[in-house]
Amino acid sequence: MIPDFKRNLPGIALCVGLTAVAKLLEQAEVNAFGQPYLEGLVIAILLGVAIRTVWKPGPMWASGISFSAKTLLEIAVVLLGGSISAATVWALGPFLLVGIALIVALAIASSYLICRAMGLPLRMSILVACGNSICGNSAIAAVAPIIGADADDVASSIAFTAVLGVVVVLGLPLLVPLLSLSLTQYGVLAGLTVYAVPQVLAATLPIGALSNQVGTVVKLVRVLMLGPVVLGLSLFAGRLRNGDADGGARAARRWPPLRELVPWFIIGFLLLAIARSVGIIPQNIVAPLRTVASVLTTIAMAALGLGVDVRTVAKAGLRVATAVTISLIVLGVISFALIRLASVP
Repeated sequence: MIPDFKRNLPGIALCVGLTAVAKLLEQAEVNAFGQPYLEGLVIAILLGVAIRTVWKPGPMWASGISFSAKTLLEIAVVLLGGSISAATVWALGPFLLVGIALIVALAIASSYLICRAMGLPLRMSILVACGNSICGNSAIAAVAPIIGADADDVASSIAFTAVLGVVVVLGLPLLVPLLSLSLTQYGVLAGLTVYAVPQVLAATLPIGALSNQVGTVVKLVRVLMLGPVVLGLSLFAGRLRNGDADGGARAARRWPPLRELVPWFIIGFLLLAIARSVGIIPQNIVAPLRTVASVLTTIAMAALGLGVDVRTVAKAGLRVATAVTISLIVLGVISFALIRLASVP
C-alpha cells in the first residue's frame, strides 16, 4: 500500500497542483465578471492539455496521473449520489418526471445518431450523446471508463461541450421574450438544456428566483438519469472494452462478470442516493459532498488533459463541434415541446 502511494504521489501532486491553479483562475473570473464563464474543471483539462503539448510526463508521473484519472474520478461519481433526494425529485410531479426521462432517452438516441452521421467514432459519439443529454462534463467523465474511452475522446467531447455550455448560458435568457416563457417554463427549459448545475444557476438567476429553483430541481432529475444510463451502458459495453467497436477484430461474445455489469462506483452512487433519500445523509452534508466530488472530478480532468495528444483533438474538431451544436439544438426543440405538452404554467 505504502509503495503504491509513493509511486502515485508525484503524478497526483501534479494533478492537484493544476487543480489549484484552475480554481484560482475560476475565482479570478468570479471577481472580474461575477460568475465563472469557464468552470475550474474545464480550465484544469485545458491546462493539462497545454502542458502535454510541450512536455510528455515520464514514468515517474504516469502511475499517479492514471490513478487520478480513473480512481479519483470513480470516487467523485459515488459522492454525487449523496446529493440526490427522492423527495425533491418527486415534487416535480409524475408527468413531468416521466417527460424528463423520455427527453433524456430521446436526446441520447438523437445525439448518438447525429454524431455517427457526422462520422464520429463510436465511443466519442456515446460520450457526446450522454454529455449533451444528461449533465455535460460529469456525464462524459462517468461514462468514459464504462465504454473504455481514451483521453483524446474525453478531452474532445468536454472541450466542445464546455464552449457550447458557455454559449447556452449567455444566449438562453434571450429566449424568454422570444418564446413568451413564464418563470416556471424558463426554469424547466434551462434545467433540460443547460449542462452543469452551476451553469443552470448562471442562466436562471438573471430571470428570477422561481426560474432558478425550478431549473435546479429539473437539472437534478437529469443528473439522476446518469445512474440508469451508465448502468444500462455497462450491460452492453463489453465489446467496446474487448474489441474494436468500429469495425476491427472483436472479442468473442461472453457474459461479463458482475464487476463489469455493475461497476463498483455505480453501486456506490445508487447506495448514497438511497441513503440521502431516507435521511441517513443529512442536508448539511450535501454541500460538502458536492464540493469534494467537484474537486476530485477537476483533479481527474487535469489528469486526462495530461494524457491528451492535441493533434488528435484538433483533427476531430469541426465534426465534433458541428455534431454537438446540432445535438443541442435538437435537445432544445424537444424540451420546448415537453413544456407545451405538459402545459407547464
